[in-house]
Formats: sequence, C-alpha cells, structure tokens
Amino acid sequence: MISAYLICFWAILVAGFAHSPIEESADVVIYGGTSAGIAAAIQTKRMGKSVLLIEPSTHLGGLTTGGLGQTDIGNKAAIGGISREFYRRVRSHYQQPGSWKWQLQSEYRSVGQSKTQPDEDTMWTFEPHVAMKVYRDWLEEMQISVVFKERLDRQFGVKTTRSAPWQIVSITMESRRVFTGKMFIDATYEGDLMAAAGVQWTVGREANDQYRETLNGVQTERAVHHQFVPGVDPFVVPGDPNSGLLPFIEPDPPAAEGASDQRLQAYCFRMCMTNHPENKIEWRKPDGYQEQWYELLFRNFEAGEKRVPLSIGLMPNRKTDTNNNFGFSTDFIGQNYEYPTASYEGRQEIVAQHRLYQQGLMWTLANHPRVPPAIREEVSRWGLCRDEFVDGDGWQGQLYIREARRMVSDLVMTQHHCQGREVAETPIGLAAYTMDSHHVQRHVDSEGFVRNEGDVQVGGFSPYPIGYRAIVPRRDQCSNLLVPVCLSASHIAFGSIRMEPVFMVLGQSAATAAVQAIEQQVPVQTIDPARLRERLRADGTVLEWTR
Repeated sequence: MISAYLICFWAILVAGFAHSPIEESADVVIYGGTSAGIAAAIQTKRMGKSVLLIEPSTHLGGLTTGGLGQTDIGNKAAIGGISREFYRRVRSHYQQPGSWKWQLQSEYRSVGQSKTQPDEDTMWTFEPHVAMKVYRDWLEEMQISVVFKERLDRQFGVKTTRSAPWQIVSITMESRRVFTGKMFIDATYEGDLMAAAGVQWTVGREANDQYRETLNGVQTERAVHHQFVPGVDPFVVPGDPNSGLLPFIEPDPPAAEGASDQRLQAYCFRMCMTNHPENKIEWRKPDGYQEQWYELLFRNFEAGEKRVPLSIGLMPNRKTDTNNNFGFSTDFIGQNYEYPTASYEGRQEIVAQHRLYQQGLMWTLANHPRVPPAIREEVSRWGLCRDEFVDGDGWQGQLYIREARRMVSDLVMTQHHCQGREVAETPIGLAAYTMDSHHVQRHVDSEGFVRNEGDVQVGGFSPYPIGYRAIVPRRDQCSNLLVPVCLSASHIAFGSIRMEPVFMVLGQSAATAAVQAIEQQVPVQTIDPARLRERLRADGTVLEWTR
C-alpha cells in the first residue's frame, strides 16, 4: 500500500512540473518586432535556420508601420537586400487599382527625397496599414510566427554561461516564458536585451573631444533651425522672473558648447492625417488638457510666427506622414530623458504624456482663439484617419524613439565615418542620411528669451559603410548577441544611421552573421569576414559606394 507521504511527494512533484516554465527554442531568437527584427527573421529563415521573433508589445513593424510613411532615405541607391524588397512590395501593392480608395492613383504625387520616379520598381511613401499588410503577408509566406506581448524580465531574465566567452543561454519574460537559442538579436529601439546581458552602453550626447567630433555635445550655436521667433518671453508672468518659468523650460542654462550631457533628442508621434471628409476624425480636446503647456506656442504666434508648425508629407489616399516643424511643434522637447532606462510602467507613462501633449497641441492649433485664424483654418482641414490605427481612434501606440541606448563596442561609428575621414572595416550596409538631431532642450538665453537647443542638420557627404563591429559587443561581454538598432555609434553619427531602411539592412546583416556564426561554431566577433561579405553581396546588400 502506497503511503500517504509518498502520495503527497508525487503530488508536489507533479505540481512543480505543471508550474515549471516551458522552454521554447530556436537557432536564432530575435527580441523586437521592429523593421530590423522582421528583416532579421526573414533572413534567418531564408538561410535555413529556425527563428523566434518576439515583440514585447502588440505592435509589429516599429515606426515603419507606426506612421513614418515618408521614408527617410538620403540616397535610394544605398538601400538593397530585404530592405529594398520591402519597398518593391509597397510599389506592387499600389499598382493594384483596388488600393486607391480615397483618391485616384493619377492624382497622387510624392515629392522630395521620397518621390517615386516613373521608372522605379520601388515606392517610398505609403499608408501605415499598407506597411503592416506587407510585413504580415511576408511573415506568413515565410511561415514565421510572432510572439506578442512578451516583455523581457530586465532584472533577472538573461541567463548566461558562467565562464568566458560569455554567451546568452536563455531569456525569460515577465510571464516566466523562457526562450533559448544559439544566437540572439536585440532589434528593439531601447536596447533592453543588450543592457540586461551586461553589454556596455551609453545614453545622451558625448563631448566633442571624446571622439574628436565637432557636431556632438551641447549645440547652442548651430541651433538655428526649428527655432522660436526672437523675443518670446519664458516666464509665467511676462517680464517677471519671480513668477517662474513656463512648463518644460530647463531652469539652468545649457552646458558649455560641445560638452556632454545625458539628454536625448525629442520624441513625437508621426501622425497619419487626412483631409477627406468621409475618413476624417475631427480634432478633439483631450481629457487632462492643460492650456499652459501651449503658452509658448501662443506667444510665438504673437511674436510674428505665421507658419503652420507641422511638416506634412503627402501619402497615398489623401493621407499624410506629419512630423515636427519649426519652433513649437509635435516634438515634446525635454520630456523623454528617463525613457531609455525607465521601467515598462514608467515608459508607458512617458508615452501617455507625449500623446496627451500632441493631442492637446492639435486641438489647440485647430480651435484656440489665440492661434491665428489662418492657422486654425488650415489645421482644421485635417484630422486623423478613421481607417488607420483604429483601436486608438486614429492615434498609434508607437512613439518615435529617435534615440535611446547605444552600444559601446570595439568600433564606435562617429562623425568621421559619416564624412569619410575614416572608413569602417567589414561593411555590412551603407548609411546615407544627413547627420540629424532634433532639439534636446528648451532654455532661457542670455537675453532672457526662450530658445531651443540641440538641432543639428549637416549633410553634403556620400553614402558611407557601417562596420560589422558596430553591431556586435566586445567579445568579453557577449559572444552570441547582435545589436542592429541600438548599435555602437556616437550621438551625432547615430543621427545619420537611424533610418528605418538602414535598420532593415542591418537586421538582415545581423541575421546573416548569426547564422554564419552557428555554422562556423565561433563567436559572432570572429566569423569569417570574407564569407560574410560574399553572402551579403549575393543577397543584394550594397556594401560600397562607387558613384
């Protein structure tokens, strides 16, 4: 007869197994369903390896599906591989007559760097839901499923080997779900897996003298664009410093020119607006609206600003990709400093504050009596789209994380690489955009008026290679991790690299390297560079600029 003690023992054992986390495994585990993560997953599958693609939120595709429909390119010829395939698929979609619901295809004209020429097989402007359809269809074709709503346990969730060369063995989510793999790719905008794995990273602006740059650190002298009209008073009671500063103005002056700080260029939402009456949602005054947040906007108009403070890029079907423009706009300057390292809940609060600010801004521009009538009339022509971001009533959940953590590896991409004074070894793709930083802080200048600081826009250089070592950690930190988004770059160089087509290129290159590391049974830092280059070229990645 089985004793009661034995029965109790087996009951406890079975219960323990029932509550043990189930491990799911793949050759390559990708954390982050951004454009880079999707490209990495597709490349991994094409190279014959198993892949797990984990997205901590419910949103797939990052900014590419989050409103950024006017592709920031720099030079289209620099974009190849899976990234170019994406834009070919976009073009194919819009060649179908049924894709044009709110306007005729012949009525649509794209402009600027994103303009699609008649002889192109790609298209560089698109609606958010079209980008989402392209990605979903592509993943379905490749039989790649996405694990949604699984957030990394950032404190205890990364298990590594106990001896060098350090490797990630598994990652555990907050739900206690466990994923194991031979190789890991951090494709998030925040670099959470990289940081939790103990890889060195930085946030903010380096001093110019750290890498012998001229465009890094505090930039008051260059901050001439997206600026206030001269003479805008920063105080609650105009002319009275004792009344205190208006919201979101830094109380202390900026540090010395070129000095380092921990501040970040501003975030915003890229809005998809429409002027089609049947598809338009009127601007609504949000709950929690605070009029004083927009006092500087009113004063800027009263000081002489006459322009609509929005950059409106036209997308198909009478829609837009709307971005920040001029001195007071959609960028919530200075309100994102804590975002990279904040808890998940803290980040959600920051995102919610950005949304409240931007919702309030748009209602204000369309309705407030202190906004000039011509501005109100123009903004009122537009509204959010009923058929985009339906769950959010036209508002998306993806904040434009222009910059968060950046890895510090054996190769740090700098201004010198952008401008061609240094050339990175083992190229894995090209970057081509202007060195671009949005404003970082709002302050009171020496004359007692409000100014924005941090904007840098310097171009005039050819596409340049991004080196392989910029996406892999130092070998003594982690030997089976690749980081194609929060790569190793200075603040100002990252401002040139950080474009969605380039992230896709780097995601594909990271996956190629991961698979080759598995096949060669070596750390990612010591794969054969010739074999990597051969495969990338075969897959259409542009590695040199020869024009």
